[in-house]
Amino acid sequence: MRTDSESMLQFAAEAFQSKNFDLAADIYECQLAGLGDPGNRQELMVKRADALAFGGKFTEALNMYRQASETDRLGPVHLSNLVDYLAGNIRRQAVGDRTPSRGGEAGAAAGCPGVGATGFEQFSCRICLSFLFEPVTLPCGHCFCKKCLERERKDKERPGVCRECRASSGATEVQSYRINVVLSNLLAKWFPTPYHAGQLRREGNALYAESRLEAALEKYNQAIVIAPMDHILFSNRSQIHSSLRHHEKALRDAEMTCRLRPHWSKGHVRKAQALGSLGRTEEALRENLLCLSIEPDCRLARTEAHKLLSDLLAPVTDQVPEHISDYTNLLSFRAHIKNSITITTPSQIFSPSLMSSAPERSDVGEGKGQMKPEVRSLDHSFPLKRKWSSTEEKGGQEGREDHKKIKSEPADVTKPLSSGDVFDPADLECSLCMRLFYEPVTTSCGHTFCLRCLERCLDHNPKCPLCKEELSEYLIQRQYCKTVVVEKLILRYFPSEFKERQKIHQDEMAELSNLNKNVPIFVCTMAFPTVPCPLHIFEPCYRLMIRRCIETGTNCFGMCLGDDLKGFADYGCLLEIRDVQFFSDGRSVVDTIGKRRFKVIQHRKRDGYNTADIEYLEDEKVEGVAERELQCLHDSVYDQALVWVNSLKKEQRERIEGHFGPMPQKDSKLQDSPNGPLWCWWLLAVLPLEGRAQLPFLAITSLKDRLCGIRKVLLFMAHSRLR
Repeated sequence: MRTDSESMLQFAAEAFQSKNFDLAADIYECQLAGLGDPGNRQELMVKRADALAFGGKFTEALNMYRQASETDRLGPVHLSNLVDYLAGNIRRQAVGDRTPSRGGEAGAAAGCPGVGATGFEQFSCRICLSFLFEPVTLPCGHCFCKKCLERERKDKERPGVCRECRASSGATEVQSYRINVVLSNLLAKWFPTPYHAGQLRREGNALYAESRLEAALEKYNQAIVIAPMDHILFSNRSQIHSSLRHHEKALRDAEMTCRLRPHWSKGHVRKAQALGSLGRTEEALRENLLCLSIEPDCRLARTEAHKLLSDLLAPVTDQVPEHISDYTNLLSFRAHIKNSITITTPSQIFSPSLMSSAPERSDVGEGKGQMKPEVRSLDHSFPLKRKWSSTEEKGGQEGREDHKKIKSEPADVTKPLSSGDVFDPADLECSLCMRLFYEPVTTSCGHTFCLRCLERCLDHNPKCPLCKEELSEYLIQRQYCKTVVVEKLILRYFPSEFKERQKIHQDEMAELSNLNKNVPIFVCTMAFPTVPCPLHIFEPCYRLMIRRCIETGTNCFGMCLGDDLKGFADYGCLLEIRDVQFFSDGRSVVDTIGKRRFKVIQHRKRDGYNTADIEYLEDEKVEGVAERELQCLHDSVYDQALVWVNSLKKEQRERIEGHFGPMPQKDSKLQDSPNGPLWCWWLLAVLPLEGRAQLPFLAITSLKDRLCGIRKVLLFMAHSRLR
């Protein structure tokens, strides 16, 4: 049974969860008054401090945290809520101070003058926010640097999802997906400067892994000269300087990283590490909290924030008031902006997508001689304006001089090449149709094709047309998503060629959508209006035909019997696709149902399958005496048909009804449908007649003649049974 004290503590916890912080603080204060155990006392003091902080009484909360630390040093379990409060307060003020705009990187690029002006922003990795280097295309069509994906998948806590669209990409796909060949070659040719900087960065990482720090630093110096707007290069060089114990230089590079990408959390981690090495504890804490306000899941920043807070709250004589003043400043994001980063454009630093993203890992290892697998790629956004605090003035001045030195290099080294010789549409031609990519898709082996070109090749062989890698898994998923970056390149640099290519495709689709001219014909069996007709598709030509019917939206094709002279019969039935089930080898089962009868006017062929110009058939309508006679004939034949069906064995009826459904009821209005009563076609489908004997019934446009023909067949079946 709970004691009163336990009940009150439970009540306080519930009050805290329901955000009634004042009530929670009062309860904890009452409980502290009668508690003597030092261990429990410290826990209650921390909980009361949490309630005071979240209730807006921050100065009182800090005094309470300080008192709690006098009992024993505060650990992460005690400071977790305080860290969340400080980071959350920064985030809330950032959102409150800024008018919502387009979120994410796109919004930042759109709102900042100069960002993306070099043409690289559209072709950046959405993990490292930098120029794509060794791009890999996921099944959803989004591209990322290969090493960025490898780092994400190695972190077991991360789900295997696309950072852009959150689509699942599997946990082991990084090993099976290779570099996008077309895109990698294209970016290297069209944007040689950032690509070369990426190569230098990769070489620098290899040297760093071998503990050759000076040589690694030289590689990064070379890379920064040709790509001075790349935040990744400054971030990694900051880590190299830290390993060499050049802490002032490490801080300057970290500050440059934050100027180039103020909304990139790892830049603030780098700056916090450099500040910590210089003994500037309060500023290091501020940077870690700012990182957590951008990226709450950053474990490194959270661990460092816990440690720094614990140090600052430790009971040291004559230092507590100074610490309290420093913490109070942390509450105001405006104060932080004034002392650190000022964005002069309307774009948001803290977009929802960045705030919820998983933590970035270091490109260069956290310790000397250790390196995380490969670095990220390049960024070419322009630096944002920054105001410097008095404590940073000296180092900031040096940073500006360093930046001026970089800017003194030739102004065009970071610009994309723009001559007609470089931007060649032939670089974006499909290797199958030799035309400009239309709806480009990339296979798991890294090769890019037009969607429809690839599908036609897979109809014949489930392997990549270029490298012959098995693509059965690709066929199972049927996930044909356009490669976004390749399409962006086409739209940006070849808009007129794209429009011409699009028109060709639209003309083809319009021609295929015509259900009177060049209607696709499946030459196989008899089909009847309103009767189901399941099909097993395995021939490549019919795979293409079915796919086109679905793509055009008609979902229809004709079914005819074969003919030795003409190729297929002169009469048939139009089928509508209701469902398709695909298999890994490209085969499919298609569920169709008969719609309308037609007569073939012209026999044709297209891409390996038959087509035809057709005209649709309808029953002739009668009136008066003829209509009454037709009704009597109809009722009589229906009764005969029902007798024959009921005479079948139970097993036969069950098989028939399992395949075609039960026999339709008698129609009350015979001439409403252009095809006549439904039961006639159902009966013709189940009668044991050869296709050649069934075919004439499709051509008959007189319901009276059709009923007479059915009656003759039923009489013949009855006589045969008597024999």
